Amino acid sequence: MGNLGLRTKFTLCLLGILAAGLVVCSWLAYSQLQKNAHEEVLHNANMLMETALAMRAYTNTQIKPHLDRRLETEFLPQTVPAFAATETINEIRKKYPEYSYKEAALNPSNPRDRATDWEADIINAFRQSPDQKMVVGERVVGDAKSLYIARPIKIVNPACLVCHSTPAAAPASMLRIYGEANGFGWKVNEIIGAQIVAVPADVPLSKARSAFWTFMLSLVGVFVLIFVALHLMLTHFVIKPLGQITRSADAISTGNFEVPELDETKKDEVGALAVVFNRMLRSLKRAMQMLDK
Repeated sequence: MGNLGLRTKFTLCLLGILAAGLVVCSWLAYSQLQKNAHEEVLHNANMLMETALAMRAYTNTQIKPHLDRRLETEFLPQTVPAFAATETINEIRKKYPEYSYKEAALNPSNPRDRATDWEADIINAFRQSPDQKMVVGERVVGDAKSLYIARPIKIVNPACLVCHSTPAAAPASMLRIYGEANGFGWKVNEIIGAQIVAVPADVPLSKARSAFWTFMLSLVGVFVLIFVALHLMLTHFVIKPLGQITRSADAISTGNFEVPELDETKKDEVGALAVVFNRMLRSLKRAMQMLDK
């Protein structure tokens, strides 16, 4: 950069600083926006899971006790907490079909609850690690990306075994609905399935990318304004005055002492330089006058 002018050096340095700032800001902004999008997706999944858990608890404590006598002669799936939670979320899915909830089981009574391959993998992982309370993961189906939360379904209430120990012990009304082939052989403290909530990740991530590009375009616009403003200030306050000093000094070096004095009104370094230059010019003029005599 030795042969470059002051304006060019300043421009290159400023461009380098702005480019480095842009890279750092873009990395920080993208990381934070992606983190916020992931947290939003996780929050939505937790809300859906809590909705299902609340419906389970409500059914078990507020609905089923009022129908216990009727259940002695008639099986009502609506009184089963898992069934009630699934039906409730299915009502929500009519408006938001991209969300899903399933009480997947390896050996369910209701065929719709049978675990698919990837759901079975989650259930088996819980069975291998009984102390694990929750799993969070991502799935990509086609072009759609979703985040899922899974919690184990564990038989902790021996009363559940009335319907799921053996066909002989199960209510006849239940057998008429679901048959005798599935949903039996469960044991206390056995993990028989998993509650799995899946929510779309594409929309929040798309919003995050849109916000990122909006931020970056705004940031580039601000950087351009700063660059132009600093460039104009450099030209007006430094380059132009120095150019005038250079031209005056060049004229003096050729013997022309009739150049006008520089403006000394500026109260900065350039103004101080002008004062010194004018003093030198007056001294040279006096010196040349004395030599001429």
